[in-house]
Parts: sequence; C-alpha cells; structure tokens
Amino acid sequence: MKKLLICLLCVLPMHAGATVLYRVQTTSAPTDSVNKNDTFASRHRFYVGGMYDLSFWQNDGGVAGKAASGFDVVAGFRLYDTFRIEADYMNTRAKWDDFALKTNTIFVNALVDARIDNLYRFFYKQKLVPYVGAGVGMTWVDGDDVAVEKDSVASMAALAGIAVELGEHFTLDLGYRYVYMFKPHTDVLPDLRPRAHQLRVGARINF
Repeated sequence: MKKLLICLLCVLPMHAGATVLYRVQTTSAPTDSVNKNDTFASRHRFYVGGMYDLSFWQNDGGVAGKAASGFDVVAGFRLYDTFRIEADYMNTRAKWDDFALKTNTIFVNALVDARIDNLYRFFYKQKLVPYVGAGVGMTWVDGDDVAVEKDSVASMAALAGIAVELGEHFTLDLGYRYVYMFKPHTDVLPDLRPRAHQLRVGARINF
C-alpha cells in the first residue's frame, strides 16, 4: 500500500506539469494568430486629408516661372500596410512672368509606405513612415489674361514624403511632388508644358 501511495505522489506532479504546459500552448497559439492580422491597414482602411502646396513653376520658352500656392484634398484606401491608393483633387495657379493659368486637377495616386508588413506587430510604435508614389490624372485649364486652346489636358505626378503618425487616427504629411501637364496650347506659348516642383504639408485623418 505504501508503495502504491509513493507511486501516485510521484505521478501527480508530472501530470500537473503536463496540464499547465498544454494550457500555455493552447492559449498562446490563438494570440499569435490575432497579432499577425492586427496591422495598421486592418484597423484603418480609409483616410481623408488636406494639403497646402507651394509650387515652383519651371521656366519654359524663355519665360521665367514663379512660385504660387494651392491646396489638395485627398481620400484614400489602404489595401495593405505597405500599399494604398487615393483620389487627389489639386487646385492651384501656374504662374510665369507675363501670364498665369488657373488649374484644377484630379489625380489617382498609387503610394508605397515603408512599413514592415507581415512583421508590423513588432513595430506598433513606429511614428515616421516614408513613402513614394506616382499619379495620373486630368487637368482643367483656365487662362488668366491668356487664351487657351485646350481646356483639359492629361497630367502626371511623382510623389515622395514622410508621414508623422500622432496616434491611431491623426497623421501629419510632409511631402514633395513633381507635376507635369501636357500642352494646353496657349496663344502666348503654344508649346508650353506646365511643370512644377511642389512642397506640401498637410494632415490625414484615419478611419
């Protein structure tokens, strides 16, 4: 009888340890699987924002370009942590020495964010997110003291910048954009191709 009791006392701790190990394994696996799917894009698919633009229009045909200000309104969708697309409305004036053009442009932008996609669960505290992108669109042109033959032209853009994330829902955006518009055929410069380097600052709200 004593030998039986001694055997039971030896087996019970082993059984208890195996039970605890089993419980740890069964509770930790689902936690890992949730963390893998808990990315910024999964929590905030949509965003809207606004930008202030300072445009430096380039010389063309011997006419010196000038600086002008404008604004953007954007609405975007995140497919992944590292990739998003957005609709972008830009309003600005293109200015040279002797004349100016009023422009309204709609771009569709594709942007790549420098996040670590599958490992993002280790970088929840990432605050600075660099990005690059490109856009294509259409510009509606209105002459300011100048005749314009084409009131709508195709446009392209290249973008780069850095996002400063101030929490889950608010992001500052500091960026650069190169804008190229095809010929609007003005009477002053028939071969004018409006081009500009833009400095941009704005904010996005994440939903």
